[in-house]
Amino acid sequence: MMRMNTKKRLFGTDGVRGVANRDLTCEMAFALGAQAVQLLGPKLVIGRDTRVSGNMLESALVAGITSRGGTALLAGVIPTPAVALLTRELAANGGVVISASHNPPEYNGIKIFDAEGFKLTSELEDQLEAALQAVVAQDNNKSKETSGPLPTGTDIGRAVQIVDAHERYVSHAVKAFRGEGLSLKGFTVAVDCGNGASHYSTPATLRNLDAEVVVINDTGDGSVINVGSGSTDLSQLVDLVKSSGADVGIAHDGDADRVIAVSAAGMEIDGDYIEAICALDRLATRGIPGNTVVSTVMCNIGFVQAMEQAGLQVLQTPVGDVNVLATMREGGYTIGGEQSGHMIFLEHNTTGDGLVTALMLLAALQRSGKSLDILANEAMKKYPQTLINVRIANRESLNTNAAIAAAIERAEEELQSSGGGRVLIRASGTEPLVRVMVEAAEKDIADNVAQSLADTVWAELA
Repeated sequence: MMRMNTKKRLFGTDGVRGVANRDLTCEMAFALGAQAVQLLGPKLVIGRDTRVSGNMLESALVAGITSRGGTALLAGVIPTPAVALLTRELAANGGVVISASHNPPEYNGIKIFDAEGFKLTSELEDQLEAALQAVVAQDNNKSKETSGPLPTGTDIGRAVQIVDAHERYVSHAVKAFRGEGLSLKGFTVAVDCGNGASHYSTPATLRNLDAEVVVINDTGDGSVINVGSGSTDLSQLVDLVKSSGADVGIAHDGDADRVIAVSAAGMEIDGDYIEAICALDRLATRGIPGNTVVSTVMCNIGFVQAMEQAGLQVLQTPVGDVNVLATMREGGYTIGGEQSGHMIFLEHNTTGDGLVTALMLLAALQRSGKSLDILANEAMKKYPQTLINVRIANRESLNTNAAIAAAIERAEEELQSSGGGRVLIRASGTEPLVRVMVEAAEKDIADNVAQSLADTVWAELA
């Protein structure tokens, strides 16, 4: 067992992530591929989003896998949830996704699934972390200790293209919707693919289900992935929904494991709304195991209140879909999600699935016979929420800083005296940011309190 390097941990809340070729290098990708074969087994599915650096990192990852005698099953540019599905369907030992999700084009990342399509346990992740730290420290002796004799000749591994990767995923999604006993005939759906991995699968699935589909940012140009488009910027989708007369709009992030919707009137329907709508729909049509749904500490107070009024318990986890999933699996729950648009329907997939989530929202919408605006406003009343991202690299003292703690206490007192609310300040697990979130009875109160707290965080930590 390698001794862990004392450098900063590389695995965050969603795999390894950073600026490609600087924070995330080919050497690291090679090491991850080699170590994944040793920890998980020789047969690994590989998928990626459209980023320019995807080819480079895929080549290094495949080299690491094949250097240890493994087989890399290449799915190409494809959504993250498709990799989880393919891993199970092809009886692979694991799956690897090369993507930085919602991050800007210069970023990339690597996240890994086990043979069942679930994200890795903390124990396996720690072992991969150790291998990466050895690479970062350029400790060749430690790398040799873990690798053993390398295969030669015909024992060297191979890379094999999965020729029907997209078709398998689309078929899976279509089956999930048709299982609801519904059709999308007569629906017009606007789609913003964000120039990411969903550019084929989401439009193809919706058309297969007889919807009228209008699409933007579906060229797969990874140089502008997530730039002014997709789930991180809804402005283009709002315009498209209104100009096309669509019933609903959906926007994905770069790897399409999340979705944000837009109503016909241009209302943003985030993950809290989506989870509330779907949970209430399922409660009415088939029931919910344990009368429980799972979300994170970032969910809106209004979501919690709406679920409790419907007789549902809300379990709140730390931020990260891996935490949501762990709680779901432990309790046998089937619906969980995040405000950011990560939703997990365990009956359909083992990870956040933006396409399946969109289909479950459309199913609830069709069953209701109402517009999405009306359905969302009936599902929950959203407290005004302000989120400010403070760009700070050194965040280690965030939770021990006395001035920040005092500012939080003052803010909470102010909120309670002005109609209620809450404060949440946390370090991002994927970016050099401190996220300052405030909910209040009035938007201007949330804005002012959040800005004051953000100023304090900057003054203390920058």
